[in-house]
Amino acid sequence: MRTGFRQSMAWLHTWSGLVVGWVLFAVFVTGTASYYRPEITHWMQPELRRDAQFTPEAMAAAAERGVAHLQAHAADARTWFIGLPSTEKPVLDLFWRKGPGRPPERAVLDPETGAPAAVRDTRGGDFLYRFHFELNMPPLWGRWIVGICAMIMLVALISGIVTHRRIFADFFTFRRDKSHQRGWLDAHNVTGVLALPFHLMITYTGIVTLMLMYMPWGVNTAYRGDAQRFYAESGQITAPRQPAGRPGTLAPVGPMVLEAMARVPEPLERLSIVNPRDANATVVAVFEEPHGLSHEHPQIAFDGTSGAVLEVRAGGLQPASKTFTTMVGLHEAHFADAALRLLFFLCGLAGCAMVATGLLLWAVARLPKPGARAGLGLRLVQALNIGTVAGLPAAVAAYFLANRLLPAALPGRAAWEVWAFFGVWLAVALAAPLRPQRRAWPAMLTVSALLYAAVCAADVLRIAGDRLAGGAPVETFYLVFDSVLLGLAALLLAAARKAAAHDPSARRDARAGARPRRPERERAALPEPGE
Repeated sequence: MRTGFRQSMAWLHTWSGLVVGWVLFAVFVTGTASYYRPEITHWMQPELRRDAQFTPEAMAAAAERGVAHLQAHAADARTWFIGLPSTEKPVLDLFWRKGPGRPPERAVLDPETGAPAAVRDTRGGDFLYRFHFELNMPPLWGRWIVGICAMIMLVALISGIVTHRRIFADFFTFRRDKSHQRGWLDAHNVTGVLALPFHLMITYTGIVTLMLMYMPWGVNTAYRGDAQRFYAESGQITAPRQPAGRPGTLAPVGPMVLEAMARVPEPLERLSIVNPRDANATVVAVFEEPHGLSHEHPQIAFDGTSGAVLEVRAGGLQPASKTFTTMVGLHEAHFADAALRLLFFLCGLAGCAMVATGLLLWAVARLPKPGARAGLGLRLVQALNIGTVAGLPAAVAAYFLANRLLPAALPGRAAWEVWAFFGVWLAVALAAPLRPQRRAWPAMLTVSALLYAAVCAADVLRIAGDRLAGGAPVETFYLVFDSVLLGLAALLLAAARKAAAHDPSARRDARAGARPRRPERERAALPEPGE
């Protein structure tokens, strides 16, 4: 240990937070946005009107149209996935994969005609959601990286609690006029303590959601690698059937849809059709999860060739599975109403601020003395701070702006939106080291603010164009969404003006001679420049 237990915990807190801080900031920002994933997707597909109501008969007819399309275009695929239309997403969303290792294919159809839907191709809020735990990398690599960072964050949170024995007093302390370093420390403490239960819960449950990937040995030993049997016996899915090896004819799925909707009161979300051309074809109707903490989907399995019900899974999870699905429900907050979801969102913003202020505090605490040159490590951290804290909001704005500016019929349009996200993020990260710190921060924050303002302007022009062309009345939703983006632009612009009016190195130099010696308990809470 160093000079004492708390000092050792302070060292652990400082360095564990720094080494993964930039990844954690990206995870927090995109994860916080994911609380409004359906709304983001709604905004990014303005061609769809969310006022349609689908009767059971209409759902059955839409499912039949989806099957017809898959039989024509994906007859050799082992599994078909049919996302059924709903008020929030009034399209047929089809997925299939033609073989192991081959990329999945997708089609979006009009549920009333079966023709390709006139809707722009976009990943919508799903991109931010998946980036939150996969970093847009191959799933195995991305989830391992995020999981390791989450484990380190849990260490940082616990060591921070141990370090700050005056944690509740620090919550009510914000000495912005004392010194730049003291102000950042107080901001870090306030944002950390304000939502501390949320930070602990979201970090721990995030790790638990992927626990079988991190620790698969128990399931592998007990089930000899047969994960499907494990999920079936734990009550999470219906029991899978092996293909018979004989050809079979898929029965009409419309009657299956009607029977499934009559048995389960929850909205029907999708159909999974396994081995559609085999004698042991299976059609599984998957419903939305009931309101509550547990993230579990009722399911009904049908024999694909006869239409007979094979199994009904509605509740009845084993205790361990119930605990697991409750952890998932807590993490994703699907149970939350509008007010509680807003609270989760605000706590997520506090988490973003906690990570950002921690990164900035590390750099401010190590500013060189007058006349000295910053070391390579400090310059690297400063550049990464700007590239991440200012660059990621700019990247999200670029993602939204590309959605409005790219032609609707552009091939590979969804990929172009993602490239705009990473292109702007990379541009900010590369530009950050080219300017002095006191100029780089306001410049990059101003760029982010202008991008969000540009998104609002582009959407207003779209709305005006639709109205001039005699389109439907404007949904209030779009005005609210644009107002939120405009509010983010105003906050970023205010931060840019504050950064431009403040030179941290000059302020530190001016106070260096008059700074009183800190009490031991305050010094233990500050990261030491020599650590």
